[in-house]
Amino acid sequence: MNISKAKIDKAGSVLAHSQGMTEDDLLSSEEILNKFLESESLFDEYRKSHLQPLSQTTLELQNWLTDYGKSYYIAQRLKRKPQIIRKLNRLSVRLTQLQDVGGCRIIVEKNGDVDKLLKFLEAKVEQQSDLIIDGTRDYREKGRDDTGYRSVHLILKRAGFKLELQIRSRIQHYWAESIERTSVIYGYHLKEKEGDASVIQYFKNLSDVFFDIESGGEPSSQQKLEIDRLKLVCEGIIKNSDRNKVFDSYINEDVIKTLSEKEANNKYTINNWIIVFDWNTGAFVTWDVVSRDPDDAFKKYVQNEHDYPAEHGYEVVMIGSSEVATVRQTHSHYFGIDSYDNILESIDQSILGFSKRMDIDIGARQILICLHRKHHWGIRNAIGQDVLKNHLCKNVMAFDSSLKALADKGLVLMQGGNLPPVSLNIQMKAEIEQYI
Repeated sequence: MNISKAKIDKAGSVLAHSQGMTEDDLLSSEEILNKFLESESLFDEYRKSHLQPLSQTTLELQNWLTDYGKSYYIAQRLKRKPQIIRKLNRLSVRLTQLQDVGGCRIIVEKNGDVDKLLKFLEAKVEQQSDLIIDGTRDYREKGRDDTGYRSVHLILKRAGFKLELQIRSRIQHYWAESIERTSVIYGYHLKEKEGDASVIQYFKNLSDVFFDIESGGEPSSQQKLEIDRLKLVCEGIIKNSDRNKVFDSYINEDVIKTLSEKEANNKYTINNWIIVFDWNTGAFVTWDVVSRDPDDAFKKYVQNEHDYPAEHGYEVVMIGSSEVATVRQTHSHYFGIDSYDNILESIDQSILGFSKRMDIDIGARQILICLHRKHHWGIRNAIGQDVLKNHLCKNVMAFDSSLKALADKGLVLMQGGNLPPVSLNIQMKAEIEQYI
């Protein structure tokens, strides 16, 4: 960029101090409005400049991971404008001091795999001349900021830009997505230490127990009782919150159409997806693949941010991934908010949850719930696949692949024909009920 750091920081400061201003405030004088618009333009230009080095880095990481030899998920994102502005205000820092405007996330199976991947990547980076590790922060042992967040963060530096790489185990990611989901229902940013201390303590205790389990331990009876006590207290606090509330989130297939077809028509290994989620209704407004060209992609991103403002309950995200299915794992908090009665989980539910719910996608889980609710157990009580797909489960994205995954696991039965009837496998009853 040819814009000085001083101008960028000034733009960030103006936007940070403008947080909470109404449209009338901005229109109160031409000078205030012009200053705001100029700052917004500089801010957007600075954020956009991270996209090219970020995409280059994500592609490089993905190429390296072909030699890693273990399962993983990888995705990238540009930090959302509301998040950046909150962070500038919360930490009283300059915009150019932020190291996570462009970020990438890798999810691996276990905490031990985080260590192995970290060493693997360090060795790879040492062989590069245009990419360096500028810092490492390991939040796994104690958790960060008294909230319980656990992950390893690498600060990567390329072409003068700092990028953040998060490496998490599945259980660490499960916790992070759970607190994200709860934050939206509650209306407070829990990972930023907003909200009632009891709700934050619940997640901290849950994170501590998860860490003990990953380290080979077992939660004590006292730990379980305390988490369940906090669960009851926190559910009351969240239900009585006068901020955003949402339940029954689902994927609207009529809106997003066939994402897999769009993906198949795009020859690139990293696609940029624009996702607009309406937390007022718990549904996607749009989800579409956009250009890999940084200018074109970012123009669409900013336009959506203007069309769907955060203060009206929308969340606009641009995510880069090689497969749309990856987004369902790396950003799972958009999927599967069931009801206020399931906002928080007991320790036993949570332990079961991270192992089961991440084992099948939300579409497969919705199919199981539907078949279970309608009592379609065994071949004699099977339901026509076309009825299940086009009526009872019409909001399930990628229905065919989700149903196939259930059949491969033996959870559902299908016998012969082009569209065979479907039923739950009664011999797998206990396992099915764990999934749902």
